Amino acid sequence: MTREMDNLRIVEKRLLWLSHWMIHHANHVRPKVDGIKVGGHQASSASMVSIITALYFSELKPEDRVAVKPHASPVFHAMQYLMGNQSQENMENFRGFGGVQSYPSRTKDVDDVDFSTGSVGLGVAITSFAAVIQDYIEAKSWGTDAPQGRMVALVGDAELDEGNIYEALQEGWKNDLRNTWWIIDYNRQSLDGIVREGLFERIEKIFDAFGWDVRRVKYGVLQQAAFEEPGGETLRAWIDSCPNQDYSALTYMGGAVWRQRLMDDLGDQGAVTALIERRSDEELAKLMENLGGNCVETMANTFAAIDHDRPTCFLAYTVKGWGTPIAGHKDNHGGLMNKRQFAEWQQHMGIADGEEWETLAGVKDPVAFKEFLASVPFFAKGVRRYHDDRIAVPGIELDMSRETSTQMAFGKILDDLSKGDSLLAERIVTTSPDVTGTTNLGPWVNRRKLFAKSEQPDAFIEHRIPSTAKWEFTPDGQHIELGIAEMNLMLLLGAAGLSHSLFGKRLIPIGTVYDPFVARGLDALNYACYQDARFILVGTPSGVTLAPEGGAHQSVGTPLIGMSQDGLAAFEPAFADELAVIMEWAFAYLQRDGEGHRDERTWLRDETGGSVYLRLTTNPIEQPGKRVDDDYRQGAIDGAYWLRKPGANCEVVIAYQGAVGVEAIKAAGIIGEGRRDIGVLAVTSADRLNAGWTAAQRARSRGNETAQSHIETLLAQLPSHSKLITLIDGHPATLSWLGAVMGHRTIPLGVEHFGQTGTIGDLYRHHGLDAEAIVSKVNGLTAGRAVSGQRAT
Repeated sequence: MTREMDNLRIVEKRLLWLSHWMIHHANHVRPKVDGIKVGGHQASSASMVSIITALYFSELKPEDRVAVKPHASPVFHAMQYLMGNQSQENMENFRGFGGVQSYPSRTKDVDDVDFSTGSVGLGVAITSFAAVIQDYIEAKSWGTDAPQGRMVALVGDAELDEGNIYEALQEGWKNDLRNTWWIIDYNRQSLDGIVREGLFERIEKIFDAFGWDVRRVKYGVLQQAAFEEPGGETLRAWIDSCPNQDYSALTYMGGAVWRQRLMDDLGDQGAVTALIERRSDEELAKLMENLGGNCVETMANTFAAIDHDRPTCFLAYTVKGWGTPIAGHKDNHGGLMNKRQFAEWQQHMGIADGEEWETLAGVKDPVAFKEFLASVPFFAKGVRRYHDDRIAVPGIELDMSRETSTQMAFGKILDDLSKGDSLLAERIVTTSPDVTGTTNLGPWVNRRKLFAKSEQPDAFIEHRIPSTAKWEFTPDGQHIELGIAEMNLMLLLGAAGLSHSLFGKRLIPIGTVYDPFVARGLDALNYACYQDARFILVGTPSGVTLAPEGGAHQSVGTPLIGMSQDGLAAFEPAFADELAVIMEWAFAYLQRDGEGHRDERTWLRDETGGSVYLRLTTNPIEQPGKRVDDDYRQGAIDGAYWLRKPGANCEVVIAYQGAVGVEAIKAAGIIGEGRRDIGVLAVTSADRLNAGWTAAQRARSRGNETAQSHIETLLAQLPSHSKLITLIDGHPATLSWLGAVMGHRTIPLGVEHFGQTGTIGDLYRHHGLDAEAIVSKVNGLTAGRAVSGQRAT
């Protein structure tokens, strides 16, 4: 154990140096292109060095997964560099283009990142949902050979201000959470100040209430030994009562000030005075800063002592900036050592000029140390990314009635899949934040049941009480029911959407949510997409179609979210057969290799894949019947097709997205009675149309003059004098850009303000989405053209 601890202390010192040198190099050595500070959080990194050393080099196994707190990214990269998994070139380019990332990233970094972090709190919470998904897979007959590990989060104490952490705690309790560790870097300093006194006593009660084992790691081995000396209990009592601000300030000022303060507060008390006097100023400072989280031996012993799989919270007391000249200073969160400070610290660390990037600089026995590194279990198997085979997608056909909604069609598609025995159906996992029945997942859940690690019968079935929901909890269940917290939905989708990589078992996650509340989980949705997690998100009911519920349940901006969110292909079909085509495509799209380089050729991610967002409606509309012409099938996937093809002298095109298209079709019929040449463009995905148009423009600017997007091909058929009316039950900007493709004059119609209660017809008229409003706009356009012609004459 002594030899192992010696090696751990060497690792600790190496990680402290390399992380800080990387930051210093980026800010003070690398040539500056502009005058902006590069940054890098030296102090926040320093407080995590001992914890990361003990965790990775003493405790973890390859099957364990870790979310590293964002501001400890430099330590993570330093660790990977020490182990040969990161290049010096990337380290020298820290926070530069193509270099190691500011915060750990699964998709942007080359080293072995388990969970991306950045938006604080999300990396913490996703570990609990990953543990739930691990249990879900293990419970299935096809998942018993999946690796079983601990899901670990390294947490900054300020992250505990994030509400999504407490939402995740409750959901974890409901799902009998296990194999989850949250290790809190309790340095008691945040960006703007010092953490409030006594805060963690309250937070600790919260963890305890949800069944967590809470371990306080307050004292390092030097302090523990000092407490055994005469006067030690008096010193312990003083440490426990010292305010956070004072402890930080004294740490910054050093040993002489520590001595003065201790003597002032404790006076001449014999034993404790002798304890203090036996130590030099340097030794006294080292003792007082030897908190549990800054002691690699204490942390290693604490981790090793856990002998159960209950969720465990470690409260590791640390000093922010530990081991550096800026330790404890109130401003050190974003502060950096200046050149003079760093030069003195470099000398203190024993690193010769020119050896800054040497991984073994200052190591007395490099051969023995390299042998130790080669024996560390966590790194023994190399990169820990798994793969799973793609799942075949059966053909999806719908025989729908003449009137139905896309939400009803979605439920019918899943119900049909639930009746079969395809591998795809076996790997689908659905989830919803307390809106399972009202988003049409009920039939799927009735057949495939809800997931729980132990059987939980439905009391209504046992007592023979009639109910449309026959919901039994079972380990074979394929629906995970969540409480009404959309952040948890997105985090669970993110964890499930990484299952093929984390656990080697591919899942097809589908989550449903009320469309206006997509925005409530937007941060976590963005986080899931940033990690390249693969899932289908269904937002329904959309727009103003849930009219009696009023503006609180009507979505306006979600189509723009779908367009702007990277990694998420957004669709809003009007008809059931379009949805069937899109879902069949989506099941395959989720499984495409996400490792390919993204350029103009793959701008739509057709080769690299991604997640899918379906914006659906509750409004039942008349269906087009069995279509003979299959042009709509590819068009539905590519984003648009001609529902009514324009003629050579087309005056007006009505381009619509979603179920409001029935109004467009009705308007076109009225206008067509006057024998005007009119086209109707059915848009299923403004997102994919816009992405394709952008990609084509980029390609042409780089010399590929023949590049043409799908929307350019469609609109190229129109004469230059044609007018566009765009129509959507959402923000009109979603489609207004269509006029820029070929320069056609465009009038965008949509919803710009909160709605109110009423019928769908009431709201369509109120927002100008009904057929009469469209006809009026068209008449206005043509009248304006006639007046313009008279003036020209």
